Amino acid sequence: MAEQIENPEGAAVEETSLEEMFHQLDGIMEQMESPDVSLEDAFSLYERGMKMIRRCNEKLDLVEKKMLVIAQNGEEVPFEP
Repeated sequence: MAEQIENPEGAAVEETSLEEMFHQLDGIMEQMESPDVSLEDAFSLYERGMKMIRRCNEKLDLVEKKMLVIAQNGEEVPFEP
């Protein structure tokens, strides 16, 4: 499920879920493995994939921190980054 976040201008922006990003990463990997992909396209796909991996890591880090807060207190406390 995608969640709503606000961009710097205050407008709501839908953020991609981890599951959707993983699905997109699978697609990128399949495209890169194709013998028909040009070197230039492969570099572009690689760059896009690396950016997506960074976003996934950031989301996973946030989830881990939330879980640690819950585990310490036994109740959920909002985590403020």
